[in-house]
Amino acid sequence: MANNPKKILIVEDEAKIVEFIESYLLNSGYEVFKAYNGREALKIYAEQMIDMVLLDLMLPDISGEQICKEIRQTSQVPIIMLTAKSSDENIIHGLDLGADDYMTKPFSPRQMVARVNALFRRTTKEETSDTDILSFSEKDLVISQSDYLVKKKGEAVSLTPSEYKILITLAKRPGKVFTREELIDIAFDGDFLGYDRTIDSHIKNLRAKIEDNSKECNYILTIRGIGYKFGGV
Repeated sequence: MANNPKKILIVEDEAKIVEFIESYLLNSGYEVFKAYNGREALKIYAEQMIDMVLLDLMLPDISGEQICKEIRQTSQVPIIMLTAKSSDENIIHGLDLGADDYMTKPFSPRQMVARVNALFRRTTKEETSDTDILSFSEKDLVISQSDYLVKKKGEAVSLTPSEYKILITLAKRPGKVFTREELIDIAFDGDFLGYDRTIDSHIKNLRAKIEDNSKECNYILTIRGIGYKFGGV
């Protein structure tokens, strides 16, 4: 790990789970901060330069969903949700709020560290492209790959790391149809350990941010029964 280790905030009200997660993260070279309720989590987050949040959904004071919403108002820091709710609806709801990944309890320590490492790789890996600036529809949508900046009608758009990776994958190959599985393999370099329907949640969030009308999309088009393609020119 680098001389300046990544800072991870664990937000979980069960002390044994916190100790369990903390020990493996410390052994992997990360710096760990701990919060046992929502208010404490928001205080630590405001005071520290946190690089990732591991966020339990069921907390004694403020729900994990609400914490995620509050963080997303000002930051796109990677968030992995920790939950005992394993239904598709609960998982998709968490992703819709802006989480990048999820883990259902109980989970193995190796899987947890693998998810953390994978998400950091996705968020820090530099894009390689011959063309730095991608511009569509007379600069209605502009993507600057060197600084991960996306603008819609001249205004900066705040995307999560996962949303950006999906957008850049589609935008660099306009007209090509990608299956969900292909988007996972290409956008996440094989590091994604979720399930393919997760892509749908990220696509929904992307459309809300870059489309004029998410029900009549110009950029991210659905190809029924197959996947998605980018329609911008």
